[in-house]
Amino acid sequence: MIRKATLQDLDQLTNLFDQYVVFYKKPSDYEKHREYLKERMENNEATIFIASDDANPDKIIGFALIYVTFSSLALNKILILNDLFVDASIRKKGIGEKLILKTVEFAKELGSNVIRLRTAKSNTVAQGLYNKMGFVREDYLYSYDLTVN
Repeated sequence: MIRKATLQDLDQLTNLFDQYVVFYKKPSDYEKHREYLKERMENNEATIFIASDDANPDKIIGFALIYVTFSSLALNKILILNDLFVDASIRKKGIGEKLILKTVEFAKELGSNVIRLRTAKSNTVAQGLYNKMGFVREDYLYSYDLTVN
């Protein structure tokens, strides 16, 4: 089952989020990650969809964290699918697809026709899913980051 996360889901969600961050070679920091997610939820700065196990509906097994922003080129809202993660023990069962489909449904509700995401070049499993779901890798524009200290 896929549904929107609430503050009651915060502890389980943080556990998965922490695994996600570690997957991308960042340090585990449960309290920092919990506070980050809590702020996003309390301030309505992100939408988080969670997947639960059909056999155990109280157990969260995956999430999609989405930010809504705007694109000057599209002249419309766009969704940034910033984080997508499924517990390693339950992958390859269509959970990631379901989370993406829920994100597509959400985009349609908002009148957005673009969902954007980034993933590591080495994350070929996720790339396979994104290709399967119809995402097109952008070759026209480059992505740049500037770290400000």
